[in-house]
Order: sequence, then structure tokens, then C-alpha cells
Amino acid sequence: MINIRKGTIDDLPQVHALIKELAVYEKAPDEVTTTVDEMRWDGFGENPIFRFFVAESEEGIVGIALYYTAYSTWKGKMIFLEDLVVTERLRRSGIGRQLFNAVAREAKEVGAKRFKWQVLEWNEPAIAFYKKIGANLDSEWINCNMTEEQINAYSA
Repeated sequence: MINIRKGTIDDLPQVHALIKELAVYEKAPDEVTTTVDEMRWDGFGENPIFRFFVAESEEGIVGIALYYTAYSTWKGKMIFLEDLVVTERLRRSGIGRQLFNAVAREAKEVGAKRFKWQVLEWNEPAIAFYKKIGANLDSEWINCNMTEEQINAYSA
């Protein structure tokens, strides 16, 4: 039995563990530098910048969908799904779809004009799911980013 619910501050240690599990799956185990304390502040502090849903079973949290509100200058408010994670042994059991559906409902409830996310090009199960639900897989846009070091070194 899986219960999907909004995440709370008390969930963060288990959420953080799932994020680390995702990093291993994505072949980047050393890239997670966020701490539980940072997540407490960023998600539940003075100006929260993310929210999340959890999938909970009798053994604890087995999945998360972490998202935030963003803004499109062309369309307006949008929801960006940052991470959708299900613990490895329960993948392909429908939990990811339940979490995705929870965020999609949230996007609808808040009047989002877009619902966006990214998927790694080698993640065939996720790509197949997104195609199956009729999502647009956009090959036109290139993702750009700067690391913390690059931000600090950038002279504006």
C-alpha cells in the first residue's frame, strides 16, 4: 500500500537519502552536496523555494517528486519537476506515475501554464513513460548551467 502525500520537514532525511540514491543511478554519486539542513532552510525556511510529494509505504518513504514554481516570460507561471525518484527495488511498479500525477494535479490547481522537467537521454524507461503520456520531448533547446565555482569566478 502506497500513500502519496505532500512532504514535510520531518521527511527530509529520507528524502535526502533518496536523492543520493538517484545520484548513484545517474552515475554521479559524488555530485550531491546539498545537506538536510540546507534543504530544511530552502524548503521550510523564511522563503521556501521548493515543495515535494512523497510516496510512503509501511517501511517509510520510497519515492519523491520535488518541484518548484518558475516563470515563463511568454506563458507565465510554470511548475518545474526537478526530481522524480523511486527507490530502486520498487521502480516500474507505478509509484513514479502516482508521484508524477500528484505534481501534474498541483500544476493544474495552481493554474500553471506549463509543466516542465528534464530526462537524461539514456534513461529509456523514463523516456518511454513520457512518450506514452503524450509529453513533448524537446530536442530544440540546449540545457545550460554554471557550477558554484563558475558563478563565483564569473565577473559581471
